Amino acid sequence: MSATQESSSDQKIRVLIAKPGLDGHDRGAKIVARALRDGGCEVIYTGIRQTPQMIAEAALQEDVDVVGLSILSGAHLELFPRIVEELRSRGLDDVLLFCGGIIPEEDTDALEEMGFSAIFRPGTNTRDIVSFVYENVTAA
Repeated sequence: MSATQESSSDQKIRVLIAKPGLDGHDRGAKIVARALRDGGCEVIYTGIRQTPQMIAEAALQEDVDVVGLSILSGAHLELFPRIVEELRSRGLDDVLLFCGGIIPEEDTDALEEMGFSAIFRPGTNTRDIVSFVYENVTAA
């Protein structure tokens, strides 16, 4: 692990990986969770079929720095705004958001306006996701 990936206080970046909605395919989410864990992050994986409320509550209870959402169902423009709203209602305005999965390019602007800092599509190298997290989490 490089010196840039862990602070001198050994406080790991806490990342929540979640699968919202009825999408039951979680291989990609598990691969991302493992890559982040192997990269030095503390990862909480919520499992499949999570509601926006469940995701936001887990983020609050686990005191995460980052929330990553994985979706393959095409319901991202319906579910993601609800998740962002639930996070904000719990005071989690400073949590870094990213998403991945089957997300059309034409939805990029809408997701960025919601607060997603990155969108990772199929074929993304997991090292790029780990680097993104370390480069964008603000030091506490």
